[in-house]
Amino acid sequence: MFHVLFKSFKTGCLTEKLPPRDATLEQAGAACREEIARLFGKSMAVRMVDVGSCNGCELEMHAVNNGFYDIERFGIHFVASPRHADLLLVTGPVSRHMQAALKRTYDATPDPKMVIAMGDCAACGGEFGVSYASCGAVSNVVPVDAVIAGCPPTPLQLLQGILQALKAR
Repeated sequence: MFHVLFKSFKTGCLTEKLPPRDATLEQAGAACREEIARLFGKSMAVRMVDVGSCNGCELEMHAVNNGFYDIERFGIHFVASPRHADLLLVTGPVSRHMQAALKRTYDATPDPKMVIAMGDCAACGGEFGVSYASCGAVSNVVPVDAVIAGCPPTPLQLLQGILQALKAR
């Protein structure tokens, strides 16, 4: 046990220092906080719906919720049920098997609800398009308020897309 402790003291810290926070991120977050206060009072609940994605967008959603980006400090938090959500964040081209589930999730979300299509696949069907197995874009199944382009969009683009949807309300 002591040899492991001694080795760690001898080696020292090998990780990089965190870069300073991006001013653009802080500005977008502050603007989101103001719009959320105007529309919802204190916070906005987001329900993420994966309807057939490759999980690239989900990784970026996890990143926006980590300690570096910390989207919750701007009043945005993720919920487990569409019944508690103000916003549906949908990723992936809508597979035929998920079409009914997406409609039920949309119907279960209380009004006034917003829907954001995150990523190129959700925006236009991506490389899958419309076929026997895919409905294509999210807007082919449910009404969409905003689209966040990118494959996958960065956490900053995600925050800016949420801000765009909030300002459109």
